[in-house]
Amino acid sequence: MTTTVAMSLYEKIGGAPAVDAAVDKFYDKVLADPRIKHFFVNTDMAKQRQHQKTFLTWAFGGQPGYNGRGMREAHKPLVDKLGLNDTHFDAVVENLATTLSELGVSDALIGEVAKIAESIRDEVLCR
Repeated sequence: MTTTVAMSLYEKIGGAPAVDAAVDKFYDKVLADPRIKHFFVNTDMAKQRQHQKTFLTWAFGGQPGYNGRGMREAHKPLVDKLGLNDTHFDAVVENLATTLSELGVSDALIGEVAKIAESIRDEVLCR
C-alpha cells in the first residue's frame, strides 16, 4: 500500500531557503514603498525579518505551532495610531506577491499565499 503525503506550501515554495530569501527581498520592497514604509520607521528590522520568517514558516505549514502574538494584538497600535487599513494591507500583499514572482514561485502558489493573507485580513485590521 502506497501512502501519499501532500506537500505543504512551505515545501512547495522551497522551504527555509525560499522563505528566508522571500522575507529579505519582501522587506526591501516594503521599506522602499511610500504607501507603507512609515509603519516600520521605529521597527528593529533584523528582529522583524526573523519574526516574519518564523510566522511564514508556520503559516505555510513548515512547523506545527506559532508562539508569537496574535495578529490583532500585534497590529492594533498600527490601526489605532497610524491608520492601518485595507489599502495598506493590499500594498503588503502586492509586495509579497511581486517578491515571490521575482523568486520564480508559480502563480498558483502565489494564489495560495494570497488566500492565506486574505484569511487574516480582518484580524490584522482589528475588525
